[in-house]
Amino acid sequence: QVQLVESGGGLVQAGGSLRLSCAASGRTFTDYAMGWFRQAPGKEREFVAAISRSGGIIYYADSVKGRFTISRDNAKNTVYLQMNSLKPEDTAVYYCAAAMWSTVVASPLAFKTVDKYDYWGQGTQVTVSS
Repeated sequence: QVQLVESGGGLVQAGGSLRLSCAASGRTFTDYAMGWFRQAPGKEREFVAAISRSGGIIYYADSVKGRFTISRDNAKNTVYLQMNSLKPEDTAVYYCAAAMWSTVVASPLAFKTVDKYDYWGQGTQVTVSS
């Protein structure tokens, strides 16, 4: 089992910034690729960003590319999502997730697929006001 706890959400004005953190515990952190997903009211959960075990492979959704940055600190068992130039359409509950490396390594698409992730955090609310 892997336990994931997100923090750092909140209310921010459009154009502002937030940094989300996700602390992992349980199994070996470096066995997992990590991803951030989000879900707005009435919408499906969608991919935001993902990072490989070492941090050498990173993917972003087109909607956040150039504004968001994913990173991980394997010494601290933590993954981050730095969100800049926030827009009202970024408003959602943001979830951290972990996928076994063997599940995603062969396919970039797998990093972006909800069903490939084995463990999920409880989510943190991000609200961007206009």
